[in-house]
Amino acid sequence: MVDVLTKKQRSYCMSRISGRNTQPEILLRKSLSGAGIRGYRLQYKLIGKPDIVFSKKKIAIFIDGCFWHKCPKCFIKSETNKSFWNKKIDSNAKRDGIVNSELKRKGWEIIRIWEHEIRKEKIIKRKILDRIKDGR
Repeated sequence: MVDVLTKKQRSYCMSRISGRNTQPEILLRKSLSGAGIRGYRLQYKLIGKPDIVFSKKKIAIFIDGCFWHKCPKCFIKSETNKSFWNKKIDSNAKRDGIVNSELKRKGWEIIRIWEHEIRKEKIIKRKILDRIKDGR
């Protein structure tokens, strides 16, 4: 499919994409709040910039966008500017692996949630709520 926006319009649209307080982050925080879980921090100074951090339990939670982090289930390659996007997305995925390794080396537990998983309560419960409540 051909892009219907000019290069300048597309650049503007892409610049408006926020890295904080995205819909998936807000939905996850509502789930945590609804489960009575408190004590997490946002914008905690840690490699990789986790979305939510439980510093006392050393748990870092990342919410990964399916496109930006190359979800194995629903990632669709860009049809425009292929070389740029392939390089960008591959470097994001590689950086995720480096961040995971570094945090694990420092004793952190890493939880990564795909954007498409946020609305599924069973996945949120299994991946996050049970771990935090158990104190792991």
